[in-house]
Amino acid sequence: MISGYAVIMKLQQLRYVSEIVRQGNHLSAAADSLNTSQPGVSRQIQLLESELGFEIFTRTRNRIIGLTEHGAQVLAIADRVTAEIEALRSLGEDAKARDRGVLTIGTTHTQARYVLPRVAKDFIGRYPGVQLVFKQGDPEQICQMVEDGEADLALGPETVKTYPRLVKLPCLELTRSVVATKGHPIFALPEITLHDIACYPIISYDPRYTGRWKVMGEFRKAGIEPKVILSAIDADVCKTYAAMGLGLAILTSVAYVPEHDVELAARDCGHLFASSISTVTIRPSTYVRHFVLDFIASLAPHLTARFVMGKMRTAARKSAAAAD
Repeated sequence: MISGYAVIMKLQQLRYVSEIVRQGNHLSAAADSLNTSQPGVSRQIQLLESELGFEIFTRTRNRIIGLTEHGAQVLAIADRVTAEIEALRSLGEDAKARDRGVLTIGTTHTQARYVLPRVAKDFIGRYPGVQLVFKQGDPEQICQMVEDGEADLALGPETVKTYPRLVKLPCLELTRSVVATKGHPIFALPEITLHDIACYPIISYDPRYTGRWKVMGEFRKAGIEPKVILSAIDADVCKTYAAMGLGLAILTSVAYVPEHDVELAARDCGHLFASSISTVTIRPSTYVRHFVLDFIASLAPHLTARFVMGKMRTAARKSAAAAD
């Protein structure tokens, strides 16, 4: 019979495997993240390998450099087991305190500043016992937060990097506008073209954002090389420099708020640049508390609890089949 202590140790060892890989095979970083010692982590991995009868990690001069073939399977199991344990914990919290807890959302500046306020205000009114936590980052950083279990969901634009272990649900369509000082000559034109925009310096999002790629891609297709004088991850920063008359800011239309941006004007350019699609990103192998599903539905009515759970179950089955 396996003792409770032995079960706990096995779970801890599996956590160590996952964390070592997450930290790029650096034992010291994994130990710091787990609030333990490097020798302790190394010892537990050796014990697990001894019991399994094979090496989980490949090593060079006692330094971990990757996973063995069997080790990759151990990692898949470790990720599933730790996710299921976390799901059980969330289920227990939901049973004990249905309308209390913490909802952590990874999000970009534009979403946090211009998309989420209305939804957050309504949510807090309905769930006063739930604390909302926003963790900001670029699109890939916030997806990584979800994958690492640091956020319950992410809301942001599409990412260049794929995240096969996550579920991405299209949520909102965000069109683009040209933003500049009031009275700028661009706004006197009956219809704005790419050539018209390229006559002026451009302020745009950072290259880490797919929106920047889409904008520049349209110029390239037209054989135009615009002059980008400034880029930033923050729409408010872009608008600050546009208000100084330094150039035209090409931003998502939601970032222009007439009552606040009194020095600026905007013109929709949906005919020139493709829209961005904001996505909700979640882990398929976790238990999603009911207020998380309610928050997602508040963002986009088509993302009902039934729809979201269905997508999660499908993704979880595919992941399990791939691991087998």
